[in-house]
Amino acid sequence: MATAVADKVFISGLRATAVIGIYDWERETRQNLRFDLEMETDVRRAATSEDITDALDYEKISNRVRDFVEQSEFLLIETLAEQLAALLIEEFHVPWLRLTVHKPGAIEFTDDVGVVIERQRH
Repeated sequence: MATAVADKVFISGLRATAVIGIYDWERETRQNLRFDLEMETDVRRAATSEDITDALDYEKISNRVRDFVEQSEFLLIETLAEQLAALLIEEFHVPWLRLTVHKPGAIEFTDDVGVVIERQRH
């Protein structure tokens, strides 16, 4: 009987800038965003081989997230989160992920606002 795998790779505090928001001023300036990712994977093969090609490569994922975000122009962080999650699931064959998009400074008198989504491959 096969056992369930609960391994995860995470990336915390990844920063990128983007044109994001609904207000005119937000469309004219790049804003700082921060991303936290948690992605399901099975680390056993990589742990045995110690070969990065057997691992979920967080450097490649980080670079891909930054490239995608910095080329994007969305009105809502919800849209950005959905499209980024779909891209990561497709390109990196991630079965499940939790993505947090932080938009610090978006609302006066707050430290941070954002959205957290969980998605899985269908």
